[in-house]
Amino acid sequence: MRALVVYESMYGNTHRVAEAIGEGIGPFGETTVVPVDQAAPELLDGVDLLVVGGPTHVHGMSRPSSRKSAPDAVTKAESELTLDPDWAGDGVREWLESLGDGGGTRAAAFDTRIDVSPVLSGRASKGIAKKLHHHGYSLVADPESFLVTKESHLEPGEEERARRWAEELVSALGRTEAPAPR
Repeated sequence: MRALVVYESMYGNTHRVAEAIGEGIGPFGETTVVPVDQAAPELLDGVDLLVVGGPTHVHGMSRPSSRKSAPDAVTKAESELTLDPDWAGDGVREWLESLGDGGGTRAAAFDTRIDVSPVLSGRASKGIAKKLHHHGYSLVADPESFLVTKESHLEPGEEERARRWAEELVSALGRTEAPAPR
């Protein structure tokens, strides 16, 4: 099996979750984890599982305007945040818009979001899943959220939960696909 994990990250939380997902898939086959700006089309060739994730911004996937606020948050006096090395550039939204036909390749979507009700925070993973489905990818799981604190730090245990979720994705490859996102 060959898997590709593509992520967008501002402060490193989504990056850490993507790496944990890669670790969870790793024992089952070749796994590549890349930031979205390095997800060249040729990386998709021969992929059996595509996992895509990003941070939740303004109730959904980030936009160029919401990404511009990341450096401002880091420079605030009380901030303990640091920018992820790959924070700049296009995000998952733009990458998905340029994505070709998935031809039924299996896929899954995840996000990071603040630890409040999704009604209040929104979920980038739902939009990611819809775009993947629109491009002909076959979803093997419902969109998943990994939680961060109000201070934008990954909640304890979320990396381990991401590893377990990845193992479930591999297991789901042999089962029926998840329903289409609404």
